[in-house]
Amino acid sequence: MILPILQYGDPILRAKGERIEKIDARIRELAANMIETMHEAHGVGLAAQQVGEALQLTVLDVSAVEDRQSTLKLSGKDVDPKSAMPIVLINPEIELRGETEVGVEGCLSFPEITGDIERAQSVLVRAQTLEGEMFQIEASGLLARAIQHEHDHLHGVLFIDRMSSAAKAALSSRLKRLQKETRRGIRHREPLVSETVL
Repeated sequence: MILPILQYGDPILRAKGERIEKIDARIRELAANMIETMHEAHGVGLAAQQVGEALQLTVLDVSAVEDRQSTLKLSGKDVDPKSAMPIVLINPEIELRGETEVGVEGCLSFPEITGDIERAQSVLVRAQTLEGEMFQIEASGLLARAIQHEHDHLHGVLFIDRMSSAAKAALSSRLKRLQKETRRGIRHREPLVSETVL
């Protein structure tokens, strides 16, 4: 099922995700819906916050991007990144590695806005699978960048927070307009299930 992607200005995007203690049918369905939503939006990653759930869950798929390379090791073994996609990370913990580099990023919660963001060139990630098993991946290139971007989302950090002050100032009017449109939409939308008081 395609889920609505929340846009900048929605307070859920600033929420730190809760650790997932039980991986049940609801979490598996949410992950499947997030993958479908990410593909439909032509994204390479999507965090639970972006679909209204403040949880430590993100999905990634860099297989459609031809011009930005990635490397991947699963449990110490080299793997073709395309063959391993999509990847679901539950309760991920990341360790930044290597030098940093600046690269262009966009975000599904910020339509048509991009910026130069400095990130580590590679990462080591420990996370759980949808079966609840712990696994470890090492990634570089676009996949490492996407993991860092999505990991930030899980902690309420947005890519604009990592922009230079000059870049952010240049985008100021567009960001304010997006925030205003989002707030207007929030007042008129149906409450999310997680917002319903039972």
